[in-house]
Amino acid sequence: MGKITIGLVAAALLSVSCMAESGKSAQKEVVKPSISEESLGLRKTDIYTESNTVADKTAYGTAQATTSTRIKRAFQDAPPMIPHDTVGMLPIKAGDNSCVGCHMPEVAPAMGATPIPVSHFTDFRPRGKLVNGVFVEAVNNYKNEVSITKHDTLQNARFNCSACHAPQSQGKLVVENTFEPVFTSKDGADKSTWDEKKYTNSLNTVIGGASFVTEDDLANKNSKAGTLGDAAH
Repeated sequence: MGKITIGLVAAALLSVSCMAESGKSAQKEVVKPSISEESLGLRKTDIYTESNTVADKTAYGTAQATTSTRIKRAFQDAPPMIPHDTVGMLPIKAGDNSCVGCHMPEVAPAMGATPIPVSHFTDFRPRGKLVNGVFVEAVNNYKNEVSITKHDTLQNARFNCSACHAPQSQGKLVVENTFEPVFTSKDGADKSTWDEKKYTNSLNTVIGGASFVTEDDLANKNSKAGTLGDAAH
């Protein structure tokens, strides 16, 4: 009986010692704070419902055309923002474009508007044709031919002004914008550097210009995928 009693007492003491050590370990552990799902995104609301999610209100310019102040460009040659009210002007349609009434080059100076640039009157899209039922390209890229022609009318590829030009809005930014533009020209914030000559100067593909077509290019001109090293495709 003595041995059994001594054994039980030893076991009890050991158990109490273990519990004490466990308690000390638990006290040393730092409880990490939980991260809510709402705090993970920018919206800061319940991600499982839209009932309490309301976007910040934004305000577009209400100044009438010819009375607004021109907005600085975001970067060199960036499409200018629309500084005036666009109510009743959008959406722009092929047969209903209010923008041309003030921005055509012949009337823009008198209206105090930015004139539509020469690029919008230039056709950069060579037209193919069918010859005996076979499509024939209008230009031969392997002869450095390009088809760039200037017209007196606004090109159809440019008729939808709002595809690139958008009204400027004032609203609370969800993420602060720290972008700082570096302009390549002294008046880059107000004016584009593109002119009629610049469209072809940097192409190097005009007839008689320097060629970037190599012998390998010519060898693979009829291949749909070309080659990658020594592996044919």
